[in-house]
This record gives sequence, structure tokens and C-alpha cells, in this order.
Amino acid sequence: MTDPVITPEIVASHGLKPDEWERLLGIIGREPTFTELGIFSAMWNEHCSYKSSKKWLRTLPTTGPQVICGPGENAGVVDIGDGQAVIFKMESHNHPSYIEPYQGAATGVGGILRDVFTMGARPIAAMNALSFGEPSHPKTKQLVKGVVEGVGGYGNAFGVPTVGGEVRFHRSYNGNCLVNAFAAGLADADKIFYSVASGVGMPVVYLGAKTGRDGVGGATMASAEFDETIEEKRPTVQVGDPFTEKRLLEACLELMASGAVISIQDMGAAGLTCSAVEMGDKGGLGIKLQLDQVPQREANMTAYEMMLSESQERMLMVLKPELEDVARAIFVKWDLDFAIVGETIAEDRFLIMHGNEIKADLPLSKLSSSAPEYDRPWVESPRPEPLPPLPRIGALEALRSLLSSPSYAQKAWVYEQYDAQVLADTIRKPGLGAGVVRVHGTKKALAFTSDVTPRYVKANPFEGGKQAVAEAYRNLTAVGALPLATTDNLNFGNPEKPEIMGQLVGALKGIGAACIALDMPIVSGNVSLYNETDGKGILPTPTIGAVGLLADAATLIGGLPQTGDRAVVIGRTLGHLGQSALLAEAFGIEAGDPPPVDLVAEKRNGDFIRAHGAAFHACTDLSDGGLGLAAFEMAEGAGLGLTLVMADVATLFGEDQARYLVSVAPDALPALKAAAEAAGVALADVGSFGGDSVTLGDETAALAELSALYRGAFAQAVA
Repeated sequence: MTDPVITPEIVASHGLKPDEWERLLGIIGREPTFTELGIFSAMWNEHCSYKSSKKWLRTLPTTGPQVICGPGENAGVVDIGDGQAVIFKMESHNHPSYIEPYQGAATGVGGILRDVFTMGARPIAAMNALSFGEPSHPKTKQLVKGVVEGVGGYGNAFGVPTVGGEVRFHRSYNGNCLVNAFAAGLADADKIFYSVASGVGMPVVYLGAKTGRDGVGGATMASAEFDETIEEKRPTVQVGDPFTEKRLLEACLELMASGAVISIQDMGAAGLTCSAVEMGDKGGLGIKLQLDQVPQREANMTAYEMMLSESQERMLMVLKPELEDVARAIFVKWDLDFAIVGETIAEDRFLIMHGNEIKADLPLSKLSSSAPEYDRPWVESPRPEPLPPLPRIGALEALRSLLSSPSYAQKAWVYEQYDAQVLADTIRKPGLGAGVVRVHGTKKALAFTSDVTPRYVKANPFEGGKQAVAEAYRNLTAVGALPLATTDNLNFGNPEKPEIMGQLVGALKGIGAACIALDMPIVSGNVSLYNETDGKGILPTPTIGAVGLLADAATLIGGLPQTGDRAVVIGRTLGHLGQSALLAEAFGIEAGDPPPVDLVAEKRNGDFIRAHGAAFHACTDLSDGGLGLAAFEMAEGAGLGLTLVMADVATLFGEDQARYLVSVAPDALPALKAAAEAAGVALADVGSFGGDSVTLGDETAALAELSALYRGAFAQAVA
């Protein structure tokens, strides 16, 4: 097959701007081959190179005594004591999931699982953070159904428990849903595997499934805005097979235990290209590939297609030559392909051979560490519209407006499609704040959560970035876990627009400040830009995934309120309604400043909660919907009624930060009050749990009626 002539139109279709094309020509001193153009396009797109965000990502705190490996590897590695480490990361699969919801979401789960077990960890938990358009939008129901089925179909079959996540709806996602997938695994801290190639003349080995044409150009597509040609992009979405991935996991862990592995990299975005370049670049080596040796499931594949295919369930490895037979036997046993497709070389070259022809001969280092890097112009986000005079609304009417919203109604329709109990170590399932998984064979447990409030970030990126980290901190704290570290998934619109770049810069500044104050360094992450359709961007959505440690699972704050318990708020309530869930859901108002985040108060109040967890029957943080929604959720989960003494809507539904709601036996309350006073922590006794009705001030409704609304609204919106 003859390669096409490279025209300006072909260059543009590969996502390269005119100045980048000139840069490419300057590096190689000639016009590239078609395969070389594809390789540059893959390595220099936003999804792989982080060219618009790299400058600002470097400002994030990434180190600490608990951090074994920060950003730059497949996933972050954090010490959890006793010679063990937790390995975790979050990544996006937004564009593929909008184009083909089931496979887009499924392969997002598959990709993040590979990032974790590539480093030698056995996956123990997964989460997902999903953002969809309005339920009334013609695509939303199809997207929700397909994405949820894809997440469950892959994770359940692979055998990893899905223990947490979030789902939201907003008109800004009508043309561009977000699917952020998180995975965590366990490994011995002295048996972590990295992607740095070493040694000249070492065999480069292809492992796993065969290469097909699915996903060709996927990374480039993920770095482009959508328009009316979206349906034409369907072939760029990968197809996943969780049963093959399960075999790949077992084969890789067995191979790692054999001592044969020098370095290993999963084939994710940009497939064979990105995995080979990253391994060579990190090791200061070149790579020579012979594509005739690549296992293929389709006939007559070109070099361009093989290098850019994003077929799933594949790994690339540099192997000790003397253990080649051992390695091959392991993969034959697991019925997976094992092929030597190249070798490491001393020269700074990326040499691609196919059919005795040189299809690409490029300076390897220029493809990765010398990719373009932009200091894009940005402007501060303008102050949001001031709060208008608010319509009158009763306390129960306000609560009903939240309970009937699919963003705040119970999400059982989603998480009941996920297996949360596989591996038999889950001790706190989805739907109750942070998920918690036992560290098998020890007393320890790990807690996982995912958080962001996009309307806060839009209104004030700095405060919104702080709040995303602070809420993750509170969710971990509320189950008694010590927050350890975070991973981020930065979902934004087109960074070439100064106002969008300003959102990214502001959010990163806020995230960095909160990570420092709360001792939760960023150890891994992903940037997903160009989330726009026809020039209209999403709400800025920097999702924070976080991990916390319970040194003893017996200290889990995982119970439910009991009849007669007092409802107690830890933290100061001022009644902040700007950018609140209540205003958005009850009146369609998104105005005012978001609540300010006092990081000193967050740390102080969080330390207090963890120190006194034994006194609580139940605990939750206060965030969207404030005290009113959190108290209802806590009571309803126990099948109990609720009485809150206040009737003021701002006090009930304001979203002041650094607050928790705890359920406390009456006889334990005096000691808790004394401890709070000694610690300088605000405490308010606001009501009680029990009965079969919900009373807010002087308004009362039957628990059964509100519970039916809360449990039915999501399915009604998306069914």
C-alpha cells in the first residue's frame, strides 16, 4: 500500500499547527514519511505531551515522606507501612465515551487497571466520576446507560470491586460527557516495576492481545474539539476484552516474580508508539522495532496503523535475554501473544522497520521530552454574577428539590450495576461517602474517594480547586482514614482560549495550596483538554481522587445513626448559599461566590474528627446540599426519621466548608463538647434521629414519602 502524499490538509488532520509542522521539519531536516507524521502527531498531541499544562503541573506538590514515586510513571506509589505500597491513578476517557459509550467507558476502565498492574500491583479497587448533560437532552439517557454498562461490564468481568465515585448532570456536558476512571492496587514497596529501559541490545517484547485497527488515531482525536463530524470518529474508539486483561494481569505478575523484567509499559494512548518512546526516552536509549514481528489480528496492516493502533490489553517490555524462554513459557501458558519485536540501541533513534523498509527513523528524545511546551496566555476568571434576591421557599420544599434531582438523588441505579464485593475485602460499599477496602492479611484498610464541585470552579477557580481537595480530605476523614495522597483528572475546555486557560491555572493554584496544607501530595494524574462541542466548553471539572489509610480497620467510622442519637455539626455554619446546589436545583440560579475554603480550619476539624471517631455512631462531611441533605441521607440510610431544630433555609442548605455531621449518643455529647471547646473546634447540637417522619423547624413530612422520592428520582430521570 502506497503512503498518501503529505499535504497541509493531512498535517492539519493530524492535529499539528503550522508552527509545530515547521518545528518538526527543523528537527528531522526533511519532510516526514506518513508513518513519521503519525508518530509525531501522537507524541505531540495534548493527550500525550501535556504541552499546554506542563508548566503549571510542575507547580503542584508531589513529594512527601509517604511518596515512593510521584508523577511521571504509569501511576503514583505511596507507602502504607509494613513494606507495602498503594499504587493508584485516575484517567479520562471522555471523547471515546461520548462517541461509543459502552466501549469508551469499558476501555477507560481497562486502561487505568493496566496503569496499576504495569507497576507490579494487584488491583484492589476502582472508582469512576461521571458527568453527563441534562437528562432531557436527546443523548443523555443513551450515554448514561452505555457508560454505566461499560464500567460495570469491564470491571465486574475483570474482577475488581468498584467502591466509589460520583455522577452529576449539567447542561455544559450536553455535547461532551466526562468519564474519569480510577484504579488502585497493592504491591510490596521493594517490588515496584518502572518503565525506564536500560541496557543496549536488550530485547523489546510485545505481550498480550493482537494488534488491530481499532483506536487508530485515538489519542489525536482525544485532543480535539467535537463538531458535526463526531459520528465519523467512531472507528477511533478502542474495543476491550476484560477476560484477556485478567489473563494479562496474572501473566505479568507471574513474569515480574520470575526476575525477567527490566522495564515495562502498558500500551495505552498512541499504543506502540507512546510505550516504546517513553521507555527509551526515560532510559536515554534508542529503540529499533521490526513490525513484521508484531502479532496482528487483521490482514495487510500498514506501519502507520500498527504504530498508532490503540488495541487493548497489550504491554511492551524490555527483558533480560537469558530469561527469554522462561518469559515466553509464562505467556504461552496464559494463552497470550509473546513476540520479540525489537531491541534497545545506543543511538538516539526511533527506527521502525516493516517489510525490509525503513518506515520511520527519528531522534527518539525529540518525540517525548522535547515535545512542544506552551506558556499559553490566560486571564483571571471574572467575578460571578452577584446573588439576586432569592425567592421564598420552605425548608421541606427545598429538601424535595434536592431529593428529586438526579445529581443528588440516591445513585443505587448506578452502583448496583457494579460488583463492589468481588475479592471479598470491601468493608464500605458505594453510596455512603468514601469506599473502604481491607488490606488483605493485615489489620489495615484503605479508603478511596473522588470529588469536585464544577460550579465552584467556574465561579472561582482558585477556591474551587481548594474545595475539591478539601472535600476529598473530608470524605476520607469521615470514615476515620488519614488522607495520604491524591491523583487528579483535569477536565477543561480549549486551552487556546485565555479564559479557559485561566480556569486551569486558577484551579491548579488552589489544588496546590490545599494539597500542601492538608499533606495530600499529587502523585499521578491526567489532563483532558478540548472538552468542547461547537466551541462550547464544559464546566471546569478538575476531579480529585484521593486515598487514605486506616492503620486498623476496627477504627472505621462506618456505622449508622441510632434512635435517640443527637445530630451534631462539627465546624462553623454561616449559611453560605452562593453557587449552592439548592439555588441551582430549586431556582436554576448559578450565581454568587462559592464558599471560601479555610484550609487551617479544614486541617483542625479533620484532625478532631479522626481523634474522636470512637464517639460517633456515624459521620459524614457537609458539602452539596449542606446540613439538610446530609442529615436526610444519614437518617434515611438507617431507616430513621430526623428532627432538625432550625427552619432557616440558609442554615439548613448553605454549603459552608470544613464541616461534618456526626451522630452521637446523648450521654457521649458532654465529653465531645468539652473536647471540641479545648481544641477550638465549633460544635452545634442541631437535632436528633428517630421516628418515621422528617421535621425541619416547624415543617414535617413522612419519611416514607421523602425516601420514595430520593430512591426513585435517578432511575426516573435516566430510564
